[in-house]
Amino acid sequence: MGTGGGRRTVELRGSITSTGFTSGHRFVVGHWRSSPVGPFTDVMWADPGGHRRLLAPTAEARDFVVGVYRFDEEEVVDVTGALVAGPQLGQRLLWVQAGPVRLRLLAGRPVPLPPAPSPWLTRRLYAPFARRLLGVRTHGVSPTGVEEWYRASSYRRLVEARGTVAGTDLGAPAPIEPPTRFGFSEPPRSPSMVVTRPLLRCP
Repeated sequence: MGTGGGRRTVELRGSITSTGFTSGHRFVVGHWRSSPVGPFTDVMWADPGGHRRLLAPTAEARDFVVGVYRFDEEEVVDVTGALVAGPQLGQRLLWVQAGPVRLRLLAGRPVPLPPAPSPWLTRRLYAPFARRLLGVRTHGVSPTGVEEWYRASSYRRLVEARGTVAGTDLGAPAPIEPPTRFGFSEPPRSPSMVVTRPLLRCP
């Protein structure tokens, strides 16, 4: 964490896993092993009608995420996230329970990405690469005025995604469309898991 020009800079370390389902539900799961409010898992959920909901494990995690992104509803609920080795070599399996949501997301082998340790490299060199390859933006300003740099180190496609909401099956995995509208950038359109170190400069 640093300060400069009246703005505070913070870093998170973890992964962002995202997927849609044929039912129309779309999810973006942040699984953070370190953050300004400690380790936590949060679920950003857009339902078929476009209602945007945040499921967070604590008030501190909720307030931190809401300070960056926009939602129609925010809830503090019991959230459990476990990232473990998958059934095949190189795979990673993310289990998530968050209020009424249950997700089992299996990611394939990683595709390493060139490191972008500095905000300048993220903004100038990796942003065009990320747009062409994944259709994502790596630098921008959030709806709340937070400047963000998404510094990814690996990318995995989801090879399997299952989920339920209140016991109702979500269907098969599907591209993330229409847009979720949580922040300045959408996640990759194809279901995926990205290991990343976001850098946030907060007002």
